[in-house]
Amino acid sequence: MTSYFVTSTGTGIGKTFVTAALAYQHGLAAYKPISCGSTEDAEILMAATGQGLETTSPWRYAAPLTPSMAAAKEGKSVNLPGLIAWSKSRSGLIEGVGGVMAPLTEKETIVDWMKGVNWPVILVVGSYLGSLSHTLSALEVLKANKLRTAAIIISESIENNIGLHETRAALASFTKHVPQLITLPRATSWKQAEMDTEWME
Repeated sequence: MTSYFVTSTGTGIGKTFVTAALAYQHGLAAYKPISCGSTEDAEILMAATGQGLETTSPWRYAAPLTPSMAAAKEGKSVNLPGLIAWSKSRSGLIEGVGGVMAPLTEKETIVDWMKGVNWPVILVVGSYLGSLSHTLSALEVLKANKLRTAAIIISESIENNIGLHETRAALASFTKHVPQLITLPRATSWKQAEMDTEWME
């Protein structure tokens, strides 16, 4: 099975939920190499895969900030070449941090990490007011960096929800180059997530 990089339009959109659901449904390894502020997301992936913390999230920072800022608070910095090499030595799912343009270092962002790994991208987006612009902006960044978007998964938002089907319909004409445009209704557990995953088989 192909490995994928899971990214999003921002933080709190549903990347970890989607990553855990896909890993659980397909028996895949899943990693969140960088955790900032909490290991909660990594622990969700650990529950879905049975992996340990060091395997799932080897770089952990205390501050709930972008990686560049969180690492700097500890007198550290993110080593992008090392991160890329570590990522490429794995298979399964890698979950990024924040959105596609979240800063990793003073000069590099998540998209530079994705370019280095060069796996197909799963873009997780919301159904909140403003998500259409955020989604199309993220897609432009991915396209400009010659990254292939394998799927867009619209994760139902809790706040300012304009509707899953309405969001999908509005995005459809702008995303014909993306093979999969999937809606994910809100669920209480990633084990109960209902979405089409046959395209991953």
